[in-house]
Amino acid sequence: MKYIDEFRQATTVQNWVHALHKITTQSWTIMEVCGGQTHAIVRFGIHDLLPETIRLIHGPGCPVCVTPIEIIDHALHIASLPDGIFCSFGDMLRVPGTSTDLLTVKAKGGDVRIVYSPLEALNIAKENPKKNVVFFAIGFETTAPANAMAAYQAKKESLNNFSLLVSHVLIPPALTFLLQSPDNQVQAFLAAGHVCTVTGNSEYKKLVKKYKIPIVVTGFEPLDILQGIYYCVEMLERGEHSLVNQYHRSVREEGNVPAQAILESVFRVVDRAWRGIGTIPKSGLDLRDEYSNFDAAVRYPMKERSLPQNNGCISGLILQGKKKPCECPLFGTKCTPETSLGAPMVSNEGACAAYYRYAKLTAS
Repeated sequence: MKYIDEFRQATTVQNWVHALHKITTQSWTIMEVCGGQTHAIVRFGIHDLLPETIRLIHGPGCPVCVTPIEIIDHALHIASLPDGIFCSFGDMLRVPGTSTDLLTVKAKGGDVRIVYSPLEALNIAKENPKKNVVFFAIGFETTAPANAMAAYQAKKESLNNFSLLVSHVLIPPALTFLLQSPDNQVQAFLAAGHVCTVTGNSEYKKLVKKYKIPIVVTGFEPLDILQGIYYCVEMLERGEHSLVNQYHRSVREEGNVPAQAILESVFRVVDRAWRGIGTIPKSGLDLRDEYSNFDAAVRYPMKERSLPQNNGCISGLILQGKKKPCECPLFGTKCTPETSLGAPMVSNEGACAAYYRYAKLTAS
């Protein structure tokens, strides 16, 4: 299959691995930002092909994982209300809130539905005019344009029984947060190609210039990631820093301009809490005031919020690249996909899920 087979070709992969070993003379730490990259690295055993002096650490690029617990609790509150339909992507249903999850609400009779796009939720609202339909709008810049379009369309059609519970997050502010940490270990980034397909490269160029750090935008196949690591190491060995677009088959310098326009018209930039990390300034998107009628957080406010209990989960450290999943004493024992204590074990992009599914590693 085009754009897959040629990026998994064994001989080509071996050639890049050989070239990487040849140029590596020092120890380097590189963070892959996206959970999709993490899954590819663990699934295809890329970390086993690298020189021993290259360390890959996993970043916060799992939108399900970083959705704050207070937003999950708000979703649970809305999903439990009568006469409503709560629509969500499937991997959000098992993300634990303070005391339960959406799957449990569904099992107890709540009308919680898995959808594959916000426009599907919009159609559900049209088909059920007497029901209040809420879509759980989470994700990075990748999913935000479709959610913005859903809000735009709902307003245009005066579809007043539709709203969105919004918890969008932005990648560049998170990278800034990591780079400003006093114990930062990251020397280069592999940036997520699908995000840059929407946003373009301008914000990443600013990070390169300010922090003098190499950033390579990559795809998600083995050869994509190996090339990205090679370009990072090549710059690090030379003492250089720049932005390299490895994923040029999808990412353009200017990004997707129409998608950026709909984002600008529907959303505003806000401070956002990241689960396990804390509040990062100007790292989120929320609905503009003119779309407040379609804001589920405004329509269905929560009066009381429970404080989360410490269950021993170290997902915050994992999301910041400070720990690996197998370093958690609960990994693979008390915390499994069936008995998850944190979001990284249930999300399709979570690092813990990747290790459990592909690496079969344990803390022992």
